[in-house]
Amino acid sequence: MVKNHLKRLRMPRTWQIPKKTHTWVTKPSPGPHKTRDSMPLNLIVRDILNYARTTKEVKNILNRKEITINKKVRRDHRFPVGLFDIVDIPRNNENYIVILNKKGKISLQKIEEKDSHAKYMKITGKKMLKKNKLQVNMHDSSNFLMDKNDYHVNDTLKIDLKTGKVIKALKFEKDSYAFITSGKYSGSHGVISEIQNNHAEVRIKEETIKVPKKYIFIIEKDFIKNE
Repeated sequence: MVKNHLKRLRMPRTWQIPKKTHTWVTKPSPGPHKTRDSMPLNLIVRDILNYARTTKEVKNILNRKEITINKKVRRDHRFPVGLFDIVDIPRNNENYIVILNKKGKISLQKIEEKDSHAKYMKITGKKMLKKNKLQVNMHDSSNFLMDKNDYHVNDTLKIDLKTGKVIKALKFEKDSYAFITSGKYSGSHGVISEIQNNHAEVRIKEETIKVPKKYIFIIEKDFIKNE
């Protein structure tokens, strides 16, 4: 039993739940996201959405197929739900995107139904395969085969969740809009004013900060509303 649980005092700082109310907390299953960048579906449903009081109630909700992650039904209450995943509750006509709030905690931002059919994915690596096919690896462990080498590491692709096709490419370049996913400024967002070697300068309101490229996720301006 304990192997499926994690001591609350050792859980990631990104988890938006109290540490001292109980000894144990659900441990995420192996999946598409790192533990730091995700939360078990159980905690999303019970502690953030407040749709259940106990894990047993969460399991009942999932078994009734009432919640989808990126348009796929998930029944494992330990499934890791991570940054920029899309959470849908069709029965209640509710749609959310997973982000970090200004305190760097994983949270849900409500979105319109029309915006729930696509997902932002950051390119973390590329590999040329046989027959001139390019494999593009994304931040959530997914990958896509491309005919043309049109994209670069750190670019963001907006992917249609039904077809897997690229809707829009957001380039990692000056004047792009950046969301910071780790470090001291987690959850902050602003315009890239300059790019250097492994860092970029991001202008957040009246302040300019220096952030490692690996902490930056390019998004469309005004999409994130965690002011």
